[in-house]
Amino acid sequence: MANEARSLAFFRDAATEFLATMIFVLIGIGSALNWPSALPGVLQISLVFGLTIATLVQSVGHVSGAHINPAVTVALLAAQKISVPRAVAYIIAQMVGAIAGAGVIHQITPSEIRGGLAVNGLQNNTTAGQAVAVELILTFLLVLCVFASTDSCRTDNVGSPALPIGLSVTTGHLLGIYFTGCSMNPARSFGPAVIMGNYQDHWVFWVGPLAGGIIASLIYNFILAPDARSLSERIEVLKGTYQPEDDRVEKNDQKYSVELVEKF
Repeated sequence: MANEARSLAFFRDAATEFLATMIFVLIGIGSALNWPSALPGVLQISLVFGLTIATLVQSVGHVSGAHINPAVTVALLAAQKISVPRAVAYIIAQMVGAIAGAGVIHQITPSEIRGGLAVNGLQNNTTAGQAVAVELILTFLLVLCVFASTDSCRTDNVGSPALPIGLSVTTGHLLGIYFTGCSMNPARSFGPAVIMGNYQDHWVFWVGPLAGGIIASLIYNFILAPDARSLSERIEVLKGTYQPEDDRVEKNDQKYSVELVEKF
């Protein structure tokens, strides 16, 4: 059985994650710089991050799934929704895309506006432990929303998942900015940190979001909406060799049609 990592679509999807993450970091970070006015404010920054995610999910969700976040990718891997090769490729693409986005906004912004490039850090005397807890909780909310709004087994009309996912990011920022500048996304923290060479308390923005994403994944997929797939199907997904039954039937029909044409 063919492995998805050898397909052209696999590399297209990884490239899409690179592009989407670059745009997200560029626009999001750009909204949080030292602009000379009453802006940026907490509401403005929160809306920019949330609306950017909603726009990107709507734009490329049908291509790569629009993870744009290693915490989302790891959560989907924990739920056996994507393969290990895809998860690795996505995370690398997201990290490189974040660096590219932060680098672009760094270069096109005047130094007095650029400041510290909105690198995430502990705010208002928040301790590292408190920061991890906040990032965990906010990312838990985001990932729970991702699973719930994209669940194909739901029979109610949930509409486009782009809006609720974007709103969950906005909601997280409305609170999280006061504690950590709000990350909810290791890539968002990683890009500016690399460009500025500032890694102070950087581990917080990996541990909190990744833990929150994994916990949300396990709770949703094993408690709230248990996955009915067999163990063998889950293993095939992780290996990148899973083929849905509908695709197998379609390919068998196509093969049978070709055989008939060749025969007659």
